[in-house]
Order: sequence, then C-alpha cells, then structure tokens
Amino acid sequence: MEAARMIAASLQAGGKLMLCGNGGSAGDSQHLAAEFVATLDHRRPRAGLAALALTTDTSFLTAYANDFGYEGVFSRQVETLGKAGDVLIGITTSGNSANVVAACLAAREMGVKTIAMTGEGGGKLADHADILLAVPSSVTMHVQESHIALGHVITLAVERLLEV
Repeated sequence: MEAARMIAASLQAGGKLMLCGNGGSAGDSQHLAAEFVATLDHRRPRAGLAALALTTDTSFLTAYANDFGYEGVFSRQVETLGKAGDVLIGITTSGNSANVVAACLAAREMGVKTIAMTGEGGGKLADHADILLAVPSSVTMHVQESHIALGHVITLAVERLLEV
C-alpha cells in the first residue's frame, strides 16, 4: 500500500506523521495517532512511532480560531511543527473542509507529503494530496467507519514494513 510505504519511509528517516480533521474525523485523527504512538496490537509490543493529531490542543485551537479564524488552525500547526519529509493525513468525509485543505496546501509548500482520506470523489482535497484514499460513499457514517478501518490497515502495514 502506497500510503503505508510513504509513512514508513518518513518515520525511518526521522520524520513524523501528523493528522487532522473535524468532528468525527478529528476523533479518527486522534485515534490513529494514538495507534502509532502506542501500538495497534498490545500483544505485539513495539517502540512508539512519531505521530500527532493536530486536533488536541484546545488552548491553541480556540485562541487561533478566535483571533484569526478556524480555517488556519491546522495549517498554522503544520507550518510550525512540520518539516520536509514528514507526512500529513487530512481526514474529511466531504473532502471540502477548508481547514484541512489549507493544511494540505501548507504541507505541500513545505515538502511535507500529504495523504487525503475522504468520501466519494475526494472533493477539493483531491487536487492537493499526494495520495487520495476516497471511500466510494457519500454517507458520512459509512465513510467514517471505512476511514478508521483503513487507518488500522495502514498502521499495521507500517508496523510490518518497519518490522517493529
């Protein structure tokens, strides 16, 4: 799987994985970041893998959104925390969440690789991602269920590629 190879290569080179999304996709971002840092399968202990959800710092999110607008809450963190060679996964069921699209645009300008996890068609994000993983559905709950399953498959594939 191309997405897993991209993430594994970044981690092997000392990079990190960043994830972002809104609502249920924010929850998926946090869930998947936790799987990378902890482990997908507690029966197979391993070293942590560098990953962070850009959805967890409520002080930053609320301050930035209040002062500058919600559209920049993820792109500002990518610009501050990201570096060339890192990977950003943007998760949005519609593919049109302005703050996720802005984060992917900022990431690409910096040399951060981008993976979009979307629903049917990919929306605006499809044009701004190195890899598009579009679930063939426009039903939000089905897209979100597929995203978390897909995230687990990617995590397991990365673990296997890194042999951790």
